[in-house]
Amino acid sequence: MDIQYLLWLQDFRNSINDAWTPFMEFVSMFATTYLILLPVFWYWNRDKRQGLYTLTSYYFCMLVTPLLKLTACVYRPWIRDARILPAGDSITTATGYSFPSGHTTTGAPLAGGMAVNLWENKRSRWASVLLALFVLLVAFSRNYLGVHTPQDVLVGLGLSMLSLFVTAKLFDYMDSFPEEEDRFLLLGFIFCWISIVYITVKPYPMDYSAEGKLIVDPQKMMNDGYGDIGKMLGFIVARYVEKHWINFKPLKQSVKNVAVCLVGLALMVLLKQYVSPLMKDWFGSHWGKLIFSVLYTFYYIALFPLVLKKLGQQEAQEAIAESVEKA
Repeated sequence: MDIQYLLWLQDFRNSINDAWTPFMEFVSMFATTYLILLPVFWYWNRDKRQGLYTLTSYYFCMLVTPLLKLTACVYRPWIRDARILPAGDSITTATGYSFPSGHTTTGAPLAGGMAVNLWENKRSRWASVLLALFVLLVAFSRNYLGVHTPQDVLVGLGLSMLSLFVTAKLFDYMDSFPEEEDRFLLLGFIFCWISIVYITVKPYPMDYSAEGKLIVDPQKMMNDGYGDIGKMLGFIVARYVEKHWINFKPLKQSVKNVAVCLVGLALMVLLKQYVSPLMKDWFGSHWGKLIFSVLYTFYYIALFPLVLKKLGQQEAQEAIAESVEKA
């Protein structure tokens, strides 16, 4: 049934000469490349707790998704059925195992978390609805492009919604018992390293095609796993540092402060584009990806907030000096 659904979508794509394919490829790319900039900006400039809620939900998904992928080891649709022909260039980014959809478990907690945040304000509920629709669009795009089955995206959506729910409950609990956060961070840190060991030593299918090529190289999937788990590791370290030694507050709303945050977001994009390849060259594919993920996450959770804190202190001093002059 799942293959028949993908074949129906494939026939539809062919009937319209792939007219929607570039848009669907853009949706998938945006969800995994640029969508994270929205909750990071929210964390820096609007509401620290709401931004942190969205990002924490995302990190939970980043930790669980590779564990599921590398445990289930489900092959992609076109491997299961040669009639499936992925659209456009989507096959180049859809390497490795299929279940669950990593694009869905990236886009859904990011857009879904922001949808939850924006729903609290009646004036921004229209944006909340658009973000919720974007979650569904990301999931559908993976089916439309022929790179995931309905099961892949449905489980991805379910995991994302569960992550948003559990994170909300966890935040409510820590509001009442803030001293427990360090214990959760320590447990998460230990679990991340156990996960790294697990995906490194577990056995993987070693099936070959008729041409004698390995159908799925487990090293490539392990590489993605190292990177994703590294995001949670980076968050745990950065959150501990930010909480105990930085404790920044979003700057006052102004054009200047928004511009500062936009510069910080631009640096995020540049780090990913230019520093990530260097880490892989220096430390190897697996460890380079993990180290970059840790540094990248540390940058936007702790390092740039330190810059914002310094700017906030400068603003406060200038405000005090101005009030003294007026007096």
